Order: sequence, then C-alpha cells, then structure tokens
Amino acid sequence: MPHIDVDENLPGIRALLAFSPATATPIGELANLMLRSNEGLSMADRELIASYVSYLNDCFYCHQSHGEIAVCYLDDNRELVDQVKKDYLNAKVTPKLKALLSIAGSVQKGGKHVTDAQVNQAKALGATDKDIHDTVLIAAMFCMMNRYVDGLAASTPTDLSGYPLRAKQIAEHGYGNHVFESKQPQN
Repeated sequence: MPHIDVDENLPGIRALLAFSPATATPIGELANLMLRSNEGLSMADRELIASYVSYLNDCFYCHQSHGEIAVCYLDDNRELVDQVKKDYLNAKVTPKLKALLSIAGSVQKGGKHVTDAQVNQAKALGATDKDIHDTVLIAAMFCMMNRYVDGLAASTPTDLSGYPLRAKQIAEHGYGNHVFESKQPQN
C-alpha cells in the first residue's frame, strides 16, 4: 500500500506523477531528453542502462517497465534484456555497451565508484564523452527514480501482462503527461 494518498489504479511512478504534476513535468522532460535520443547511444541502449540500474536497485516496477521498453526497441528480444539485467558480461551486446553498463553499475553503488580504468576501457571500445556522460546521468537518474517509486511504496503490479502494453505506448509517444493521464492500453 502506498505511503501517501495516490490513485492506486495507477501503477508505479504513474501514480506519483499524477499526485504531483508540478514535478511530473520536469521528470517527464528529463526522461525524454535522456531516454528518447539516438545521439550516440541508441534508445535501446539507454533503456537497457535504465533497466539494469533499476534491477541492481531491486526496483521491480522500473526494471520491468524499462526492460519492456527496451524489448520494443530490440524487436521483442526479451531474452536479451533479461540477460543484460542478470549477466551483461555474457549478453550479446557490444563490448562498448558492456563497458558502459560497468560504469552504470558503479554509479548505482555511488558516483565515486566509477574509476578511470572503467572510463578508459569504455573510450578504448569507442565510447565518446557524450556516451559516458549520458550513461552516468541515466544511472544516477534511475537511482533517484527507483527510490522515488519504492520510497513511497508505489503500487507495483506483479502481473506482467500490462507492462508490454504501456511500454509500446511509451516507445511510440515518449514520456510525459499522457503516461499518467491516459488509461492503460488494452490489447
């Protein structure tokens, strides 16, 4: 049960955004800026980073939601998304993305855990300064989002059938007020 009085029909962060539209707007803008760009990192890579950090933070709602969005960008390859979350070193992703996931995992522990060696490795594998910047910011952003969702005990559906429907909506239309204002899409 949520710690504050929110619309319990809206799962996860959606209820929190609906509760506070003033903070929802900048959160949606930041999510679009960081997750809906193909500059450098692909949108799939960005969602994989978000899902991986959320998995490390044990935020079921966020790792499930962003994992499903990644699935949309990866031609329904749910197996790859699950492998990235559980064992990215053996996942069939680029060495560059593996190096960036290593950095994201260090950010999840704390910003000072990122090492020069990790950054140098990512650069040696083709990561640009922008790729590294965006990886660190996405990881930090999801530490905040995960704590927002779990810190207020937002409703977290365990029925996985709804996550792909909302993921498709976000993949097609982006993040923003429609996420909390519109009803759950139906099959």
